[in-house]
Amino acid sequence: MSRLSRRAVAALSAGVGVAIAALAVTGIVLARPAGEVASIDGYTVTRDELLFHLRRLEPTIQNELRNEHRLQGAIDWTTPVGDGTALDQLTTRALDEIKRDKATLILAEERGLGVAIDHEDFLAQLADENERRADALARGEVVYGVTAFSPEEYYSHRLTEITTALKERLSAAAGDPLWVDDVDVRRAFDADREAWSANATTYSYSKLVVRVPEGDGASTDYAARLNRRVAAAGRLADVAAREPGAMLTTDTYDGGLTGANAHDQDLMTLLGNLAPGEISAPVMGTGQITYYELDGRTVDESAALADYSRRIRQALIEERFNQYVEHRIATSDIEVDAEALDAINAKDVQE
Repeated sequence: MSRLSRRAVAALSAGVGVAIAALAVTGIVLARPAGEVASIDGYTVTRDELLFHLRRLEPTIQNELRNEHRLQGAIDWTTPVGDGTALDQLTTRALDEIKRDKATLILAEERGLGVAIDHEDFLAQLADENERRADALARGEVVYGVTAFSPEEYYSHRLTEITTALKERLSAAAGDPLWVDDVDVRRAFDADREAWSANATTYSYSKLVVRVPEGDGASTDYAARLNRRVAAAGRLADVAAREPGAMLTTDTYDGGLTGANAHDQDLMTLLGNLAPGEISAPVMGTGQITYYELDGRTVDESAALADYSRRIRQALIEERFNQYVEHRIATSDIEVDAEALDAINAKDVQE
């Protein structure tokens, strides 16, 4: 009878762990093809496939372990982390990624996208693609992107293409699992109106620039005294009339997407945090101090909805897609070979 080790338990998600534990208790040992470490809805996960994901995720997990557990230098995968080791954490993440990616590929195949699901087929596609690019280069043709994919690059490239095509197919028409209609968009807009409306807000404001008198420099005392006078006056227009060399101007800022430079972004943040009639904290500059007063704001909700409807729709599709894939994983037939997992060690990951 195959027994689950602590490392295998740490590597499995709750649903998978319960399933394997049940098999262990009843004494059932599953016969598996050579090199198989798991299966998902009948599709094999090979040892080479798991090692590919372990090595691909290794830099990410190393960085997370350093940040979360204050580990220094190269990670020793036998280092205790939580209830297991660093290798257990890496294995858990790799298995989670494999489950999600396999579920996505299986869904794409079921929706008629004609994708390859097995790791060996992925490697064959990689070889074919690199050969095609090499042949095109030899003929003097333009090759867009890299001239040859690494396995990691091609995996991300291929999965992104398949995921995009699958989302489009699942959200194409009413009745599709990811379909988002105008009512859904409007409901999401109303639920977070302030965030979606930010770039459709027009701010009317006054700006007071007060030059620091020569001799005072940018002294803290002068700034403090000026700040008290501004607070006592309550309005920048009243301050302007009393401060020698002060300049008061009024303007509007539409908060639109045109405000891409750093100054506009800072101005939008500053005005967005003021209530009408409120004066900002002093903004210190070279030889001058600046205050802003928000005179009023208006929001063009129709413009905001028109601007953001596509973005909201995509956000809803993404949210529903994640739920759709998670549901598929939860209802999949997933089996993991604990002994095959235990046979993988730190040396295998680093080769």
